Amino acid sequence: MLYLTNVKRSLFKLDQLQEAKKMNLGVVIFHLLLLSFVLAIPISLQVIQVFSTIQDDGKEIAQKIPDFTIEEGVLVTKDDAEGFIYQTDSIIFTFDPEGKRTADDISKDMLGNFLSIGLLQKELVVTLPATENINLLFGSNQLTIPYTSTQLNDLTGKNLRERILENEMPWWLAPLTFLIAIYPAFLSLIITIAIATLFANLFSRMRGRYDGFLNNFKIIVFCSTVPVIITTLINLLNPSFIGDTFILIASVFIFLFSLNNHSNKKKIIYEKIQGILIGQGLCYSAEEEKEE
Repeated sequence: MLYLTNVKRSLFKLDQLQEAKKMNLGVVIFHLLLLSFVLAIPISLQVIQVFSTIQDDGKEIAQKIPDFTIEEGVLVTKDDAEGFIYQTDSIIFTFDPEGKRTADDISKDMLGNFLSIGLLQKELVVTLPATENINLLFGSNQLTIPYTSTQLNDLTGKNLRERILENEMPWWLAPLTFLIAIYPAFLSLIITIAIATLFANLFSRMRGRYDGFLNNFKIIVFCSTVPVIITTLINLLNPSFIGDTFILIASVFIFLFSLNNHSNKKKIIYEKIQGILIGQGLCYSAEEEKEE
């Protein structure tokens, strides 16, 4: 129940968040994971939207692909169909049975986050956005498959059109995308939390209220709850928004707010206790001590 109490504090009673330091570290890590799940939502939706756009654009391009066969590793068209370049919102497609273009040309066609795909005279070329993750996964952002490869044994214009038009996103893509998105969300958040904790340590030392790195870490994790929710909502509306800096600054601000209020409450409690003791004659006020 202490966890739920601190969750409520992190949402509605920010001035009481210093109490979060009493939480078990395992529970704090659980809350950190929960916040990572929240941050992963807009990332997952963006990725699924990209897949959906590519699927729709692929069906649009499929209708433009003429009949062709592969003969001795060479693309051969019926009725001497001419090559063309077709662009959609997410794909730049090249059909070149005449051998006028190369894999390098397909790569140069890349614009932003577009996919560049080429059915060339002797090979299939797919160029992906040149990102670090793509290079780590495939070794290069360009995949080149010759028509002599067993992967393309049954490649024909008719088969390709049918496969693209009949293809639908599998049901498991959404949950898989979400699970994959949790990792970068968690990594980014824990780095932000660690930096915020360093600032919390600095400010708490300056005010003579330093309570240890681990305790400040626990408090900062709960201080980040509202900033994470706000960042998620903004990302749903504006996918380009990078919320790390906002989460960092807002979490430290909430930490300082709770630290100040906690100090003031302790001072008020001390003064009340002192007043009771003075009233009972168990101690003297500062003025009475001076008179003596």
